[in-house]
Amino acid sequence: MADVERPNALTVTGAHNGAIMSSCLVEIDDSSAVVRLTGVLEAASAEEVRGALLARLADRPGPVVADVTGLRVVDPAGRSVFAEVRREVADWPAADLLLCDPAVDGPAHPDAALDGVPAWPTLDGALAAVAATPLAAVLSAELIPAVGAARQARELVSTGCERWGMPTLTDPACIAITEMVNNVVAHARTPMTVRLAPRETTLHLAVRDHSARQPTFAGMSPPDRAGGRGLLLIDTVTRRWGSTAVPDGKVVWCVLHPDDEAA
Repeated sequence: MADVERPNALTVTGAHNGAIMSSCLVEIDDSSAVVRLTGVLEAASAEEVRGALLARLADRPGPVVADVTGLRVVDPAGRSVFAEVRREVADWPAADLLLCDPAVDGPAHPDAALDGVPAWPTLDGALAAVAATPLAAVLSAELIPAVGAARQARELVSTGCERWGMPTLTDPACIAITEMVNNVVAHARTPMTVRLAPRETTLHLAVRDHSARQPTFAGMSPPDRAGGRGLLLIDTVTRRWGSTAVPDGKVVWCVLHPDDEAA
C-alpha cells in the first residue's frame, strides 16, 4: 500500500492542578493554506495555538485559513487569539488570517469581520478569498547567513520596486533590507527568508530567521562607537517597523511609504 501524506499535527493541551482540562489539535496541511483546529480551545492553550498560526504565516506567503469547524471555544480569551494573530501579521508582506467558521451567517465580505477576523461559513468560500489574493506580487529568497546575503537581498528589493512601479522606494528599501539581513548574519547566524510585497502604495519587507534573540533599539548610538546604527537606519527610512516572535525564531518587518520619500 502506498504511503499517504498526512498533515502535520500538533496537540495543544491546557492543564490545571496536573489534570488535562482541554485539548486542541492543530493540523497543518503543507500543500494548502489551511490550518485545521479541532477539540477545545481555552485560555490555557491559546498561546500555543497563536504560536502555531504565526509559524505557519511566517513560513508560507499569502493568507492562511484557520478552519474552526471542529473547534469548541470555551472562553473569550480563546476566541480572541485569532484577532491577535491577525493584528500581529498586519504589516508582514502578503500575510493575513481568515476563518472558516460555520457559525457565520452567510458569506462574509472581506471588510466584515468576526472578532476582528474575516470569516466564511464554508472552506470553499475562504479558499476562494485566498485565491483572489494577488500572490504574483510577492518575492521571496532563502539566504544563508554569509557574506553576500545582503547583496542578494538588495537585488531582490530592486527587482520588486522596478516590477511594482515603486522607484522612489528602492534606495530606502535597500538600506532597510541590508540592515535587517546583516543583523541576521552578525547576531542570529541562522538561515533566513527574505520576503517583500506591495500593498496599494506601500512596500512591506520582512526577514524571518531562527533565533529567539530580539532586536533592541536603544536610540542614537554614541559618535565614538563603531556600529550599532543598523536599527536607527531602519527606523529612519521606514514608516514603521517591528519584530514578532514565532516558536522557532522571529520575523523582523518594516513598511515603507512613498510619501515619506517625497517629504
